[in-house]
Amino acid sequence: MTKKLLTTALSLLVASLILVGCSEKSKDSQPAAKYITIKGSDTMVHLASAWAEAYMEAHPDADLSVTGGGSGTGIAALLNGTTDICIASRSIKTKEVTLAKEKGLNPNEIVTSRDGIAVVVNPGNPVTELTIEQIGKIYTGVYTNWSQLGGGDHEIVILSRESSSGTYVFFQEHVMKKKDYSANAMLMPSTSAIIQSVSQDAWAIGYVGLGYGVQAGDKVKMLHVKTDADAPAVVPSVATVQDASYGIARPLHFYTNGTPAGITKGFVDFVLSDAGQKIVLESGYVPIN
Repeated sequence: MTKKLLTTALSLLVASLILVGCSEKSKDSQPAAKYITIKGSDTMVHLASAWAEAYMEAHPDADLSVTGGGSGTGIAALLNGTTDICIASRSIKTKEVTLAKEKGLNPNEIVTSRDGIAVVVNPGNPVTELTIEQIGKIYTGVYTNWSQLGGGDHEIVILSRESSSGTYVFFQEHVMKKKDYSANAMLMPSTSAIIQSVSQDAWAIGYVGLGYGVQAGDKVKMLHVKTDADAPAVVPSVATVQDASYGIARPLHFYTNGTPAGITKGFVDFVLSDAGQKIVLESGYVPIN
């Protein structure tokens, strides 16, 4: 009886070891996860989604998730470890880099494309051009009526992105010369909300990424912008951003924690490739090469 029990126990032990071995082998043989998250700039959501769709079509085993919320939200997600790639329409701030270092992170900046910021009004507005200084004075509250700018006697309705938006920050720094936004400025939750509001309000003014302005078509009118009173008025376009004749333009970034590796590197390489930069152009943005 004892011999029989020992034989049975030994058999069970061998069987369990075989099962464990098979289980470990099964785990080792499974492919590495190919899921990455991309979060941040609303300006870049359309472009990043187009990149992601093209990449997943070429790599069926990859799964990419793209969400907006603003550049600040994306950078916060990167610092909190809840996104693999932050998309940002502004540069990371010194205080954000310091916070990252405190957390043992190493933000890595990758310029993926360029964008012009289009200043848009309702198609019924007779004003067709403004200087950067005039636009800045609208947003700081110096100008409050379109009659001050060659238009009709109508109060200017100021539309802006929220403070978490990279476009909000860039616009404040480069157009408003770091002055405060007017207390009358209405903060909109998304670029599409600005487009919709301008299309419906005859006396509204807003700013949007070039790609959104182009996509909106005749729903809004993109103003011609002069760098100063004596300069020519330039319409925002791929060509005028590339030749630097349009005065309100900026780079668009990816931020990763350290040098990209694995599927993240594969996706970044695709974005910077000829195929990826072709998507930039097709989406209404400006390629870097």
